Amino acid sequence: MSDAKQLGFNTLQIHAGATPDPTTGARQTPIYQSTAYAFRDAEHAAKLFNLQEVGFIYSRLTNPTVAVLAERIATLEGGVGAVCCSSGHAAQIMALFPLMGPGKNVVASTRLYGGTITQFSQTIKRFGWTAKFVDFDDEAAVADAIDEDTRAVFCESIANPGGYITDIPAIAKIADAKGLPLIVDNTSATPYLCNPIELGATLVVHSTTKYLTGNGTVTGGCVVDSGKFDWSASDKFPSLSQPEPAYHGLVFHEALGPMAFTFHSIAIGLRDLGMTMNPQGAHYTLMGIETLSLRMERHVENAMELASWLEKDPRVEAVTYAGLPSSPYNDRVATVCPKGAGALFTVALKGGYDACIKLVDNLEIFSHVANLGDTRSLIIHSASTTHRQLTEEQQIKAGASPNVVRLSIGIEDVNDLKADLDQALAKAQ
Repeated sequence: MSDAKQLGFNTLQIHAGATPDPTTGARQTPIYQSTAYAFRDAEHAAKLFNLQEVGFIYSRLTNPTVAVLAERIATLEGGVGAVCCSSGHAAQIMALFPLMGPGKNVVASTRLYGGTITQFSQTIKRFGWTAKFVDFDDEAAVADAIDEDTRAVFCESIANPGGYITDIPAIAKIADAKGLPLIVDNTSATPYLCNPIELGATLVVHSTTKYLTGNGTVTGGCVVDSGKFDWSASDKFPSLSQPEPAYHGLVFHEALGPMAFTFHSIAIGLRDLGMTMNPQGAHYTLMGIETLSLRMERHVENAMELASWLEKDPRVEAVTYAGLPSSPYNDRVATVCPKGAGALFTVALKGGYDACIKLVDNLEIFSHVANLGDTRSLIIHSASTTHRQLTEEQQIKAGASPNVVRLSIGIEDVNDLKADLDQALAKAQ
């Protein structure tokens, strides 16, 4: 949308990237369930393959339904472009792929989703990459961890599972001083609560599976590029600043400027890694985003009330919700998440591990699932599930101690949620 900067969030979450279908007049974005797209002629095909013209070739690369979703998320995040892919984990690899190389490392927060810690500490080693995990509350330690082989800094805006809020402006300042891109996972906050690009992030990643879709139906991921990073300022990012053999020596940053990362992610990343989002999944997510602001307001409202209530419960040892005045992260809410601290937090029970298991087993409205960001309220015991592969020390650093459950607060009537937690807590003691 040409005038997107003048439009409000509520308008953009419905209209950005979409226009009525030119052939049928369909107002909702159609599901373009097509593998390939007809070229006008041989010259048109050649221009598309040479990246001289934008269009659709093959759905592993681009698809009209998915393209609308990418533009909508990019607009809401304030980026110049985005690429959608098959999952949040795929988005993380897609974000790192143009930046990394054998022997290179990423400096990452210790407060990350357990699956991300596993992906970064184990799986990326197979590419020859490594990760250094640092407590991002210790800014000096973050700066000291960066060395000549570091190619990115990675954190979550609202960290899963504890709901901890990262001081994005402070971390962005460190990354900028080192000439490195800051990648922020904004899944738990969404662009409605937090705008990492405004706070200094270079790239934003999402598991669109979560709050953006909001209904627990499809998996997906997205990488948004701010368009503000100078990929040619050093020789650290040859994929973007040096000639690309597969495109006859094209230099992505020189030729495509602010859109270099996005085009590289499509033309190289999706082409060769194949982490493609399917058009039906994109359609579900587009429909979910239309109500994002409304849902997030209720999520935050319910989370604040439940966290305050749980904090006073004698059966509860601690609550990590950043929206609480008692939270050490509360002072970051106004700067990083001015519309609320999200709906994700953990609860430590005085009964320890066994009490957590009993609580999970006795809830009736809360669903015991390995997901978050659903309209439904969800619970999981992270130490025995999502963070099970980690050592106990890693679990504690990630905010997933054995005596802790993670809550993802939905949009149900809050009194019903209180009653459900109350009866289950009684059985857990």
